[in-house]
Amino acid sequence: MTTHAPQAAQSVTLPASLDEAVAALAAMPAAVPVAGGTDLMAAVNRGLLRPAGLVGLGRINEIRGWQYQDGHALLGAGLTHARMGRPDFAALIPALAAAARAAGPPQIRNAGTLGGNIASAAPTGDALPVLAALEATLVIAGPDGARREIPVSHLLAGRDMLAPAELIGYVRVPLLHAPQVFLKATGRTGPGRATASVAVVLDPARRGVRCAVGAIAPMPLRPLEAERWIASLIDWDGERAALAPEALGAFGEYVAAACIPDPAPAADGAPPPPLSPAVLHLRRTVAALARRALGRALS
Repeated sequence: MTTHAPQAAQSVTLPASLDEAVAALAAMPAAVPVAGGTDLMAAVNRGLLRPAGLVGLGRINEIRGWQYQDGHALLGAGLTHARMGRPDFAALIPALAAAARAAGPPQIRNAGTLGGNIASAAPTGDALPVLAALEATLVIAGPDGARREIPVSHLLAGRDMLAPAELIGYVRVPLLHAPQVFLKATGRTGPGRATASVAVVLDPARRGVRCAVGAIAPMPLRPLEAERWIASLIDWDGERAALAPEALGAFGEYVAAACIPDPAPAADGAPPPPLSPAVLHLRRTVAALARRALGRALS
């Protein structure tokens, strides 16, 4: 399986359909599903994982595209970042396309998949804050053709986990036909892991603004009060770009303070300790990303 692994997987199964993959996992509970392998092989090479078997998902064509369904896009979990970054997909879900293009170097984007990004649930996963802001849901495939849906935020928060022999089959995303922006900051130039990321989505039909902050916590954070406050200032029936720069700046600070709050006072009534310089820098980064993302969405 890898030249660095002292023990290779005992068996490899290559199903041709989602239900066949679920059946293979049910028949061999110790097996691990693998699509692009960008996270799995890194774990194997570091000695963190020694799977007894692999269920390859690369031949399942039904999860490698997307379709329209009741005002939503039903995205296959096997969609690669490279495919989501193309112009036709960007016209459909711009923020998710931007996140896919920022996911890493070409070899990662060509192999890594949407479903893998969700299942790995790494805090730095670029697609996660976008899916949280879009309030996407997951279509989970189970044994005997069973299907169930859960909000992506529930899986990321551990409120509803995948059961044995279940797979993420599809991601259902509402088509808002409105501006949406994804921005991220990295520790170096070029594609890299995010130190902070922000997704902002406008929802004119509901007169709402949705914002999710990624990479700074184990799961994307939604500053709900900041969302409601800024939505109340937008002239939804007029020129949205007229929002004052001061309001954009205040929104960024609101989001940053909600996601990176000040320390709580000590139990003995002593003043709380100040935030460290690193945390203050991260808070300023989040504020800048949120301000710029909202400004671009409104323009």
